[in-house]
Amino acid sequence: MPASTIIIYAFLLDLAIGDPAWLPHPVRIIGKGIAGMEKFLRTRFDRSNEKAAGIALVVSIVVPVFVVMYAAQEALYSFSSSWTAIAGTIILIYLTSTTLALRELVASSKQVINAVRDGALEDARKYLSMIVGRDTERLAEKGVLRATIETLAENLSDGFIAPLFYFILGGLPLAMAYKAVNTLDSMVGYKNERYLRFGWAAAKLDDVANYIPARIAGLCIVVSVFLYAAAMDFRKTLSASSRALRIMLRDGGNHSSPNSGVPEAAMAGALGVMLGGPSTYGGVLVEKPFIGDRCLDINNDAAGQAVTLVVIASFLAMAVAVTILDIISW
Repeated sequence: MPASTIIIYAFLLDLAIGDPAWLPHPVRIIGKGIAGMEKFLRTRFDRSNEKAAGIALVVSIVVPVFVVMYAAQEALYSFSSSWTAIAGTIILIYLTSTTLALRELVASSKQVINAVRDGALEDARKYLSMIVGRDTERLAEKGVLRATIETLAENLSDGFIAPLFYFILGGLPLAMAYKAVNTLDSMVGYKNERYLRFGWAAAKLDDVANYIPARIAGLCIVVSVFLYAAAMDFRKTLSASSRALRIMLRDGGNHSSPNSGVPEAAMAGALGVMLGGPSTYGGVLVEKPFIGDRCLDINNDAAGQAVTLVVIASFLAMAVAVTILDIISW
């Protein structure tokens, strides 16, 4: 089966079932491997060698993931009888679908937005705490929605565009290796006392891995707001998309991450809202620059539009990916 067909079925499977807890998920297995390896390495390296331990962690996780997925892909492609070939294709499609995370991103974001809409701010804060790293206990309604919009933009990049990008470059093995890198960063890539040195390698590798995908995600948002506004008059359509591009280019660097600010800035421009600003992490206030211009207030409508733009951008990226894979296979 061509790679373009596999990624289409994988995309549809992700949209249909997401990441059900009853199915074994490679990222959960990778996460357990990271936790176990961290515990092991911390007993073998003293605090003065934490950077070396962090490098060893990255190598010991990413390389085996790539090798195992490469071997699995080759084995699944080698099945020759009709039934084993069908089974192998189904497994390959499922494994590929686990690298994509659109359904879960949309569902978790909608859960927060709906809770805010229903006046259940405490529930909204609780749901938000499951998808962001900042403290959510004291966030006001606008703060909750702002964080939701930011995580939608950021996770469009590292939860969908990036694995799709690496699937084009290297199939399932490279896409899953990227997921390992991203999972490493989410588990140990913190700038606190425990992980500042130990998680350095994971954080830097994630920055490198997401550099191109983040900018692709930003451009996808720019095009998506053009398509979204196409039902309006042409001037408004051009205004929304040009503002998204302008803010992306102007404010994309207004973030501690070299990548996250790019899609967030594009989203801020697309919606005409201001994102960023001070946030609290582990009880510590972190001053962050603002992103975007305050043309409109952040409200449920803006957050709902952010969800729509992420969905449009994902379908757009998928169409481009399938086209590229078909061209490559010719």
